[in-house]
Amino acid sequence: MKTLEVIGFKRANLDSASLSEVRESGNVPCVVYGPGIKEQIHFYSPIILFRDLIYTPEVHLVELNIEGTIIKAVLKDAQFHPVSEAILHADFVAYANDKPIKFEIPVKIIGSSPGIAKGGKLELKTRVLKVKGLANDFPDFIPVDISNLDLGKSFKVEDIEVQGFEILTSPNVSIVTIGIPRALRGKKGGDDE
Repeated sequence: MKTLEVIGFKRANLDSASLSEVRESGNVPCVVYGPGIKEQIHFYSPIILFRDLIYTPEVHLVELNIEGTIIKAVLKDAQFHPVSEAILHADFVAYANDKPIKFEIPVKIIGSSPGIAKGGKLELKTRVLKVKGLANDFPDFIPVDISNLDLGKSFKVEDIEVQGFEILTSPNVSIVTIGIPRALRGKKGGDDE
């Protein structure tokens, strides 16, 4: 899995006035916490550094460089302005290479479905899966092969085989379904709507 560096600068003042100043100067207020960190570290980072971290379908591990202190982390949460959608705050969780963490990894559809060739519609139900394991064992994505999916069939979490980490998302959750269009439903012997 790819790692991005995010450069940060410690924040001394945590009041709302200083938060506004941080945001107005093109930065994002952040906090990092977790194993190996005695207490939360409040810092800010230039907003431009979040482009490749947040506005992408890919996931990344993060190497925080806070005034020379390197912390391995993952982005836990980001809050956005309800109108402008600007990033208001970011939470990072530190991790250690030898301790499991929980993370979300995107799924990637591969293969060609015979159901789509017959006129079916690909319906992506789940874009990410919750997983647990060592950060270095996580792949960039989890492949979902739809080569055997016919009309009306689904690929569920239980159909995925992974090594090195555990999938926490319920095994009964559908990841992708090949939907049957209305025109084809009528040919199958009745209208079920």
